[in-house]
Amino acid sequence: MAVGRMPGERQEELFIAASAVRALDNPFYAALDKLLRKSGFDEFAEEACREFYAARMGRPGLPPGVYFRMLMVGYLEGIGSERGIAWRCRDSISLREFLGYGLAKTPPEHSTLSKTRKRLSLEAHGAVFGWVLEVLRESGLLRGKTVGVDSTTLEANAALRAIVRRDDETEYDAWLEQLARSSGIETPTRADLAKLDRKRPGKGSNKDWKHPHDPEARITKMKDGRTRLAHKLEQAVDMETGAVVAVTVQTMDGGDCASLPVTPRAVQIREQREGAGM
Repeated sequence: MAVGRMPGERQEELFIAASAVRALDNPFYAALDKLLRKSGFDEFAEEACREFYAARMGRPGLPPGVYFRMLMVGYLEGIGSERGIAWRCRDSISLREFLGYGLAKTPPEHSTLSKTRKRLSLEAHGAVFGWVLEVLRESGLLRGKTVGVDSTTLEANAALRAIVRRDDETEYDAWLEQLARSSGIETPTRADLAKLDRKRPGKGSNKDWKHPHDPEARITKMKDGRTRLAHKLEQAVDMETGAVVAVTVQTMDGGDCASLPVTPRAVQIREQREGAGM
């Protein structure tokens, strides 16, 4: 066998047969797309989100079905950012077909994905989530005999440098300057404040500090060692099939024993609401 060589500059093809492009489809996403279309997913998502769109004014926005399909891609591919989801959908021929764009149209940018997420309510997201659970139940992928609950930290969309005192809402840097002056430093520099802050015990107490725009976020150490404002994310999983049946976001107060009863209760409420019969 001779040594292969990387081709150099080449002229792009003017025409490509559609059959050649479809032959590159991922079998999983092709089967998922077929199931969603057969079950009327896009129509349901559009109806569930209709109230958040103008009837006639403005140009057409991102179809709700495409938006939720992109969220599915993020979950299935393990992508945690909207920018990463948008890049993955643009890069993959299979995902372009899954979204209904093909090669002729460009999938949505991450900014469009973000604006759509902010427009839709939590109830609309919950309705689509319940629809997916119903399809899983009809497909035999939802048993519910044994449910496991796991938790992790979810970084809040809030900067740690913007925290304020809970009692008088004094900003962190201003409070440090007051502390420095009370200790005898009349005109503290940034180095003085950093040194004073480094030696102070219990400086990140959630009893004393909060974020003005996200008061439920708590100061905590993430799994990678960084200290950030975060929430606790808990998810209940069907242990027989691996299907996620409920997701809750809670504060970091009290540990697992305090937050654990909330997630199974969310599973029960969804069972009653959706009539899953688990």
